[in-house]
Order: sequence, then structure tokens, then C-alpha cells
Amino acid sequence: MLTSRKTRLLTALGALAVAFTMVTVDMAEARRGGSFGSRGTRTFQSVPSTNTAPSVAPVQRTMTQPGAATQAPAAAPASSFNRPSFGGSLFRGLMIGGLIGLVFGGGFGGLAGMFGFLIQALIIAALVMLALRFFRSRSSAPAMAGGPQRMERNGYDAPRQGGGIPGIGSRLGGGGSARPATRDEVAVGPSDLDMFERRLGELQTAYSREDYAALRAITTPEMMGYLSEELGQNASQGVRNEVADVKLLQGDLAESWREGSRDYATVAMRYSSRDVTRERATGRIVAGDERPSETTEIWTFLRDPGGDWKLSAIQEV
Repeated sequence: MLTSRKTRLLTALGALAVAFTMVTVDMAEARRGGSFGSRGTRTFQSVPSTNTAPSVAPVQRTMTQPGAATQAPAAAPASSFNRPSFGGSLFRGLMIGGLIGLVFGGGFGGLAGMFGFLIQALIIAALVMLALRFFRSRSSAPAMAGGPQRMERNGYDAPRQGGGIPGIGSRLGGGGSARPATRDEVAVGPSDLDMFERRLGELQTAYSREDYAALRAITTPEMMGYLSEELGQNASQGVRNEVADVKLLQGDLAESWREGSRDYATVAMRYSSRDVTRERATGRIVAGDERPSETTEIWTFLRDPGGDWKLSAIQEV
């Protein structure tokens, strides 16, 4: 009887250890990503192809209803940059259910079934971790070398000079990859492009500092809701996301248009940055590393009459 109790206790502790391991994996693998926000009446339309972003993921999380013109939302949607993986949540649910059964004597269908379940779960966890590492290695860009930053502009490399978003690819030919003419109803100019580039750095800096006031000043209420929830989740997990050394490498205006009195502009941007997630208490890196990596995203900006451009959507390629 005593041996049986010890065996059950050790088995329960082992199961808990596996469950907490999966929690740690979820936190370490939770990275920025996803396509969310609003592009007004074009929220559910495909973004035109550009040299910077030939393909774009559709908006996945939005408060905009299909076929309805967007209005500035007053409440935050329940979404965020970082998302725990479905597999980890399901595994923890199964483990918790099994532990409850074990405590009340049912177990996982017997001690042999318990060990068999644990072996299968460990194999599945190992396969999931290998798959995640594989896809992360495929998507990670090599570290940026020192010296002047370079960009690709319609098929050739050229050193970047001056400010603003370089290489309005959809307006330029060459490189053997013709693009359709940009639908630029707003007549976006150099000052607007400079503003979009500044917004890229401002948002990353404010997010890293968890500066809610600064984020609110440069985003729509809907986007502020997503970012605020993400910062809250980070705080509850005891981590902080830090993005530094943001450098725009290439950018294209995909399209601009008007809806009533509002202006919209969608821009593809490829930039480099150092993106890490640290434990608040120790400063230990739990995701990312200090080496620069490249990211390509599509940002949509909204401008009310007499106002400045504010971020209203982010989409992945």
C-alpha cells in the first residue's frame, strides 16, 4: 500500500514537471506575429503586391464587420501579438485532467497507461519543439554585418541615402519583375513616407518601454487595445519584450485611398532589429537573441482631417 502511494506521488510529480516544461516552452516560443487591426472597407481585401512584399497574409483579428465602413472603435478587442500555441494548451489540459483522475484513484486508466501516456506525450512534445525550431530557423534572417546598411530596390542593391522610405517599388520598373501601378488616391508624398518610417521606430520604442501614453498617441483605439493586452500578458508572465536598433531597409507604398473624410495608406516595410524577451526579475533572455534579424510587415495608417497618421493595422507576409 505504501509503495503504491509512493509510486502515485512520483508519477504525479513527473507529470507536473512535464506540464510545467510545456508552459515554459509556450512562453519562450511566444513571439510577435499575426495580422490584426483595420484597413477600413478594404480590411478583407488583398493588399496589392509590391517588391518588398509580393504576398501578404489577410487580416485575422479585426473589429471591422465585412462590408461595413470602419469607425474608430471605443473598446479594445480580445487579441494580442503573442499567442500561446494550441498544442501546449491542449497538452496541459490533458495533463491536468489526468492528474485529477490520478488523485481520485482513476489515474490515466492504470499505472501502465499512465507511463504509456507520458512516453507518448514526451515524444509529441519533442516533435513539436523540433518543428518549431525548424520553422524559426527557416524564417530567421542572418545577422546583419557592420558598415552601411543596404537595400534591394527592384532587383539591384544600392546604398541607402537620406531619410524616408526608399524604393517605392510599385512605381519603378526594372529587375524583370513588373508591378502594377500603385493606387495612390491620397497622393502620398515624401513627408508622409518620412512619417511612416518614424512611426516604425516610435512604436517599437514605446512598446519596449511599455509607454502606454506614447502608444496611444500613434495608434488607433483598436490597435491600442491589441498592444495593451499584449503588454498586460507579458507583465502577468513576468517577461518584457525589447526591440532595439530598428533600421528600415526597404519600403513600398502598396496603396492609398479615401473613405469619407479619412485617408488610408498601406505600406510594406522590411526592417532589421534586435528583438528579445527577458525575464523581468533576472533579465535572462527567454526568447530571441541579441543578433539583428530582418522582419517584413505591412502597416496600414489612418489619418483624420487635420490629424497625423496613426497605425491602424499590421499584417505579416
